[in-house]
Amino acid sequence: MSMAHGRDRILVTGWFSLLHGEATAGDVLALARVEEVLRGAGLAYDVVWSPGFRADGTHFADVDPAAYSRLLFVCGPVHGPQVEELHRRFAHCVRIAVGVSVVDPASPAVTGFDRVLARDGAGAGPGLDLAARAPRLPGVPVVGVVLTHGQHEYGGRRRHAEVAAGLTRWLAGKDCARLELETRLDARDWRLCGTPAQLESVLARLDLVVTDRLHGLVLALRAGTPALVVDPVTGGAKVTAQARACGWPALVAAEAVARDPGPAGGEPGGREPGGRELERWWRWCLGEGRDAAARIGAGFRAADAVADAADGLVAALGAVRGTG
Repeated sequence: MSMAHGRDRILVTGWFSLLHGEATAGDVLALARVEEVLRGAGLAYDVVWSPGFRADGTHFADVDPAAYSRLLFVCGPVHGPQVEELHRRFAHCVRIAVGVSVVDPASPAVTGFDRVLARDGAGAGPGLDLAARAPRLPGVPVVGVVLTHGQHEYGGRRRHAEVAAGLTRWLAGKDCARLELETRLDARDWRLCGTPAQLESVLARLDLVVTDRLHGLVLALRAGTPALVVDPVTGGAKVTAQARACGWPALVAAEAVARDPGPAGGEPGGREPGGRELERWWRWCLGEGRDAAARIGAGFRAADAVADAADGLVAALGAVRGTG
């Protein structure tokens, strides 16, 4: 945001500014495109944010309308009482809507603008949405999150709720794209995978899996994707055992995470021991852990793969038949 000085100030607003509006990725990218144009023209401006989206930003409660001579409304449909209220509150400003949809050209929300640079619905052919030409964004890790709240067989050793709360609070502070996943299959629920192949195809496209499930670990490694694993049982149980069987080191104990590791991005490495462990393994998984996961996944399918229980099945069946 460029802070303007003097009376010739531009206030940039949109549905991302309104108390009961919403900040969509498209709207915020449209804003970035407008900001790019304003900066290129040497025009100073302020952006108003909804307090529900950016608590640390400038909000309408902080704004003195008299300090502005122009108002820009960016993206989205121009309709409704909140937009009409902007016209009343900033009646002294030149008001321009840019990259918007015009649903009802006769609406006061539309006619209140001095100029409408519409993307559609204004009688002319549709124009390219502002988000399409927004500045290119840096890539962030795509992280699958596979958690369980069950496993009641562990009784008083269960720390599943605390582990899930600590992990998700920590993840909320990470700059990554989070994708909640389930190992449970259901062909009737479109939100879930219906076959193992569908889930494996998703896992193979991720940068990292964060999980407290045994099969979250195993299926991630099968797909060659590193897994940051937390055992949700005090003292360790099947998740810890499986990490050892796979030769996978990125394992954190329930006791560390359940102490509430705190949000990521605070003190370097996190204030709590669990936070430091999570941060350390996060960096490892996104670095050398990628090659380690690929090697382990390939090893599962190798001719000399580590034995599993099925390798002794035929002998066990023969032994049982021989004693029957």
